[in-house]
Amino acid sequence: MGSKYPRSLRCCLPLWAFVLQVAFIILFFFISYDTPRVDQKLMETYQVFQDLTLMAALGFGFLSSSFRRHSWSSVAFNFFILALGVQGSILLERFLSWPFVKDVAINLFSIRTATVSTIPVLISAGAVLGKANLVQLAAMVLVEAAAFRAVRLVDKKFFHMEDHIIAMHGHVFGAYFGLLVAWCLSRSPPRGMGEKAQTEKAQMATSSSLFAMLGTFLLWIFWPSFNSALLEWPNEKKTAVLNTYYVLAVSAVTATSMSALSHPQGKINMVHIHNAVLAGGVAVGAPCFLITSPWIAMVLGLTAGLISIGGAKCLPVCLNHMLQIQKHGGIHYTFGLPGLLGAVTYILLIQMNNYSISQVTNQMIKDFGALSFALAVGMVSGLLTGWLLNIKIWRAPHASKYFDDQAFWEFPHLAVGF
Repeated sequence: MGSKYPRSLRCCLPLWAFVLQVAFIILFFFISYDTPRVDQKLMETYQVFQDLTLMAALGFGFLSSSFRRHSWSSVAFNFFILALGVQGSILLERFLSWPFVKDVAINLFSIRTATVSTIPVLISAGAVLGKANLVQLAAMVLVEAAAFRAVRLVDKKFFHMEDHIIAMHGHVFGAYFGLLVAWCLSRSPPRGMGEKAQTEKAQMATSSSLFAMLGTFLLWIFWPSFNSALLEWPNEKKTAVLNTYYVLAVSAVTATSMSALSHPQGKINMVHIHNAVLAGGVAVGAPCFLITSPWIAMVLGLTAGLISIGGAKCLPVCLNHMLQIQKHGGIHYTFGLPGLLGAVTYILLIQMNNYSISQVTNQMIKDFGALSFALAVGMVSGLLTGWLLNIKIWRAPHASKYFDDQAFWEFPHLAVGF
């Protein structure tokens, strides 16, 4: 009987990744730096850019490291996705801009926007890591970055959405894109391996769970920077930061208490804490600059925490058994449902600034249209990407080797029992 490990990626991975990187370098030949004077706004942008990079690299990386036999791949593959996604987003942003010019300048604002645009890809990866190799993930990054760029173009041109709202729609886009890709990759049950053995490989280890908690802490600390990153007015930034902190605090307390309440012996589930404490930050993303009283933000955090814990208890039954999406990383009840809650809250709050029936109607049509478009494109492009990644040329790992670091990494020791 032959080995169930995937065939060597020695030719496939270096060729695909290296050629892709060289192509990016050639395309960046047409891009130059702008030369602004160093002012206070530039330094503030640099500080926000640092916060976003810490969130993306460490926060999302360690958040997905809880699998006992896939922690190396989760952290390192997340970093690879971030590095590739930011480059691709910058190129898409500049070469798809109109009118096209040969010499395109980039600055810190470009990198900041590209990092924000890569967050949906990192969210999607939470549902796919463990079931795909690095070649498949690289292909997914390119397709998803292009799809989200298309959403941004349509939202700005036809729905007249601001960059901040489009970025917050990225939570919903990334969550349902990832779920559809995971559904395509998980449709065939593991062959030649018992369900019990497959479940054991995807379990959490104590040390891995602590590393995942580190990712949660980093995201929790820097989420106010993410929610305020694309807002331009100082008052809006200040309001966004304050509301995000209030919401995160309430969602953390709600997640802890409701997790204990949902257990027969009153014990807290670490997976709930990993995900549900962030639900408030996701929910307040779109309306964070519109909320004028802290109690409104706190109610939103309470609602998001309840939805996230409820989803964690109920939705896995549907996703795991009916849709066969095993170990989806909790992105549905961490980013999908709270993202929808935040988008609906924004739509309701923005109507308070309109005084006529026609204004309210037009605004609601645009807002719901933009949200529905992001959701539809995320699901359709995710489904197409999942089918694409099932093609044999990607040398996907055998189903029995899901969530297995040893399929991808050289271990410095004999992995006895690994």
